[in-house]
Amino acid sequence: MNVEDLAHPAEEVAPELLGAVLTHETPEGTVSITITETEAYSGAADPASHAYRGRTLRNAAMFGPAGHLYVYRSHGLHWCANIVTGTEGIATAVLIRAGRVVEGEDLARERRGANVESPRLARGPGNFCRALGITAEHNGADLLTGASVVLSDGEPVPAALVRAGPRVGVSKAHDWQHRFYLAGDPTVSAYRLSPRAKPSAGA
Repeated sequence: MNVEDLAHPAEEVAPELLGAVLTHETPEGTVSITITETEAYSGAADPASHAYRGRTLRNAAMFGPAGHLYVYRSHGLHWCANIVTGTEGIATAVLIRAGRVVEGEDLARERRGANVESPRLARGPGNFCRALGITAEHNGADLLTGASVVLSDGEPVPAALVRAGPRVGVSKAHDWQHRFYLAGDPTVSAYRLSPRAKPSAGA
């Protein structure tokens, strides 16, 4: 995985990230997670994007460069991780919604809870970050330089397994087909329509 792979609009990169692996090395050990579900957010062109109204202290990492992490707090409870894509200065990013733990399952379970079943360890963006050990300190981290959090290629994903659908839990532009996931994979999160969602123009 290199910056050229990520230097494209989020909706193009999001399906290509399926099967890629995020690895986090910590003093407690290493956890690696294969990505099974993503969601694309397209900055100023996307009413559901954090960058829709411009740059702020919170969303600054989303403006690039590609290959860095944008980490934010959701509802004051969970950390969520996005991989920045596109051209520096234009805010686009891919939210990592779910994955399958392929290394360090014991450590991931310590972080998530002893009774959590394997498919649920990294199901949902908050659980993904918890299992991987991602917090605010990783906001802006470069995933391509061999630092503690690294994005790498995984096993190729057959195109026949890739599905697209509406985004989860957002009230604006929720019906854009910018959620991508592996069909039949038990780690993929359930689709939930926001109760505040209204019909919107497609993208």
